[in-house]
Amino acid sequence: MSQARIIPANEYLRTRWKNGQGWTREILRVPDRDDWDWRLSIAEIEQDAAFSSFPGIDRELILLQGNGVRLDFADGEQVELEPPHGRIRFAGEREVSGKLRDGTTHDFNLMWRRDTVGAELLHRPLVGSMLFFVDAGTTWVIHLLAGQAEFEAGAGLPPLFAGDTAWLPAQPERRRFALQGGGELLAARITPASPRPAAAFLSQ
Repeated sequence: MSQARIIPANEYLRTRWKNGQGWTREILRVPDRDDWDWRLSIAEIEQDAAFSSFPGIDRELILLQGNGVRLDFADGEQVELEPPHGRIRFAGEREVSGKLRDGTTHDFNLMWRRDTVGAELLHRPLVGSMLFFVDAGTTWVIHLLAGQAEFEAGAGLPPLFAGDTAWLPAQPERRRFALQGGGELLAARITPASPRPAAAFLSQ
């Protein structure tokens, strides 16, 4: 059983895209093998380029840094990801290219195998305290976009700084994690692909 942990930004693994046309900083993949069920990374788009194809995978992109990028899909759809945090969810097998507006962008990239897991990605301000609950079917991953935060002492986790990620994996028994601080975050909720109740998420 995996334990909750903090993944510092300087530990992300920088690798080439599957098609070799860009770079990505991998934050986490579960399980840790090539046929993962879900994966978090930060894509670095340095030039106009085609995206890698991921059949059977759904994905969501959120602009983190840069002046924006336009996604040109083969079926004619065009979507502009504009600052501060433009976003899009799409099927990984769709043929798409990225065209930069003005310089390199960094984009948060959540991908999940649609027949295995479901994913919900929330963008929230962090003001005071925020509670996350894990259980046998619920995993949370929190990426701190800005500011500073820490979990309550009982969690046994170090502080979070901007760019760091907290992984709160599913546990046999329900557990609460209280995050305190100030800033802005992305929170990904990962569950089995079968329908589940509404997100156990509360902000105070």
